[in-house]
Amino acid sequence: MTHEKDACTRGCADSFDYDVVLIGAGMGGLYQLYRLKEAGYRVLALEAAEGVGGVWHWNRYPGARLDSEAYSYGYTFSNALQEEWNWSEHFAGQPELLRYFNYVADRFDLRRHIRFGNLVTAAHYLEDEQGWAVTTDKGKRYTCRYVIAAVGPLTLPSLPPFPGRDSFAGETCHTSRWPDREISFAGKSVAVIGTGATGVQVIQEVAKTAERLIVFQRTPNYCAPLNNAPIAADEQPTLKARYPEIAAACRSSNGWFMYDTDPRSIFDLADEEREVFLEKLYNDPGIGIWKANFHDIGTDEAANTVVSDFIRRKIRERVRDPDVAERLVPKTFGFGTRRVPLETRYYEVYNQANVQLVDLTETPIDRITPTSIVTTGDEFEVDMIIYATGFDAVTGSFNRIDIRGVGGVKLKDRWESGPSTFLGVHAAGFPNFFMPGGPLASLGNFTPAMEYSVDWVMDLLGYMRDHGFAYVDVAAAAEQAWTDLVRDRQSGLLIGRVKSWITGFNSNSEGTEEFRVLLNTGSAKDYRQSCDTVRRNGYPEFEFSKVESPQSALSPCLIPRH
Repeated sequence: MTHEKDACTRGCADSFDYDVVLIGAGMGGLYQLYRLKEAGYRVLALEAAEGVGGVWHWNRYPGARLDSEAYSYGYTFSNALQEEWNWSEHFAGQPELLRYFNYVADRFDLRRHIRFGNLVTAAHYLEDEQGWAVTTDKGKRYTCRYVIAAVGPLTLPSLPPFPGRDSFAGETCHTSRWPDREISFAGKSVAVIGTGATGVQVIQEVAKTAERLIVFQRTPNYCAPLNNAPIAADEQPTLKARYPEIAAACRSSNGWFMYDTDPRSIFDLADEEREVFLEKLYNDPGIGIWKANFHDIGTDEAANTVVSDFIRRKIRERVRDPDVAERLVPKTFGFGTRRVPLETRYYEVYNQANVQLVDLTETPIDRITPTSIVTTGDEFEVDMIIYATGFDAVTGSFNRIDIRGVGGVKLKDRWESGPSTFLGVHAAGFPNFFMPGGPLASLGNFTPAMEYSVDWVMDLLGYMRDHGFAYVDVAAAAEQAWTDLVRDRQSGLLIGRVKSWITGFNSNSEGTEEFRVLLNTGSAKDYRQSCDTVRRNGYPEFEFSKVESPQSALSPCLIPRH
């Protein structure tokens, strides 16, 4: 397969405006744009924001940072980029990440292919032309042969439907749409609703300066220390020498992280040895306490209970008030069966006199007034409300676009009972439409996972170019088989039995009653093997065809190079 520049960059007779319209200029979108540009496709990227970075453009809340090592999260496609960029911390914060993505966009001359401030509202398949028409909220319409939707799994914010929510007269922020300006908490009574990963991060910061912080907790989590540290200048050469090793570890692990699951059972160790092992993981930097733990804690309840009890004990040790500690200790699910937030002295926040914890399982929020939050047990006067209430995860960013395939079928309707895809990238009946890192794909440490997914798309496009194909659709039977396989894998894991955004439960939406499969929660190793097998066998699950339109057939963009 070739990735060389094609003749279409010198003028193209194709009737489409572009070969590819790419939706999104976040981390995945930027890499996808780079690969398309280098391969010579006429590409336009449409981005709703006014800048690059995706989630790191929007998530500007205080405390926002990575929970995977920055050097495992940064791109690996360019050795020069890796050599030029020096990460200042092991776990980079949002400002540094945004600078990084801006640097990438400029370093590889990507901005001229991006139209910022254009929210895609519709993408309709054109059956006669075997292409797509994409429309934005600015009323612009673009036609193309291929659509690639790099919209991200955690993009569309979700707000709880509290009565009176819009009546609040003070300042309101959602963590994923934080204003691009300085916000002071000094002298204010601040409410934070939600204690997931973003809630934990913002709570740590607000508690430092707010006159009063009231945390409204819906579900306690098993949080573990981040143990972040700066990277000194004299450490950079040694760290960069390890980059190939780090990239290889991420590409071969079960979750795309630097860590891989310990192959032993938790019961292979005596109690004292096990305690030493868990203690080390707890005090090491990063997410190893979750991703480098014993293999059976994700499948065996007895094994999981051992680790869950260890973390519960840690929480109780760090919070002075035993009643508060008990409210912070998860009891209805096991460790690692929901996302594990990493924290920096989060539990110590609850030892401060200016911080109050409200357990919404005991006294739910009844309504919001112009000046307060009213629960079934009390009323809390506040100056500011911060919603750390998560996202309409995985499918939300697709569902807000009117995507229609063959016969005008809406993708949202197809996914009404849960998404169905092949390898998380393709949907039957939506030809020439790709979703790198989409529903039922394998995600974890996001950049390595997305680089793999983007490379998959480019390999498929390269195969099509080499064979003179301009149409591809996946067989419905292959899509169903993949969907069934992913559901099967999830059913064998403890994570598949717990209500969370990973299993399709949006606590901010009414009527979310059934478990749904949104991601491939099985081993990333198995996922890569499945994808590699399809590619190696010549893509037998797909239907390809030449261009049917005589005018398009003459387009040099679509003629394979010899």
